[in-house]
Amino acid sequence: VQLQASGGGSVQAGGSLRLSCAASKRTVRNNAMGWFRQAPGKGREFVATISYTGGSTDYSDSVKGRFTISRDNARDTVYLQMHSLQPEDTAVYSCAASYGPYGSRDYTRFNYWGQGTLVTVSS
Repeated sequence: VQLQASGGGSVQAGGSLRLSCAASKRTVRNNAMGWFRQAPGKGREFVATISYTGGSTDYSDSVKGRFTISRDNARDTVYLQMHSLQPEDTAVYSCAASYGPYGSRDYTRFNYWGQGTLVTVSS
């Protein structure tokens, strides 16, 4: 499966962006999906994950209440709606498909990765 992330860009603090992650070559409707991010000079950080049906979601404490993960299995696409963005949200955001149907905070449980999209938030 190939994952293509898009929707990144530059916004001011308090702004919003919606990231998309489209799967191709193979459906991911039976796989949990996740978003992770990596800020400059830092390690990979879990952001959000969603189960294969979309019925279960989980968020990192740093984004809970501001970000929403969702999916459209008919389009094989996962979204990350981000509101109230802050400079500390600046990072490359990558989407990933899990081995199994249920989400996880552990990036090692994800075997397919997109190329990442850059989000820059200025103060």
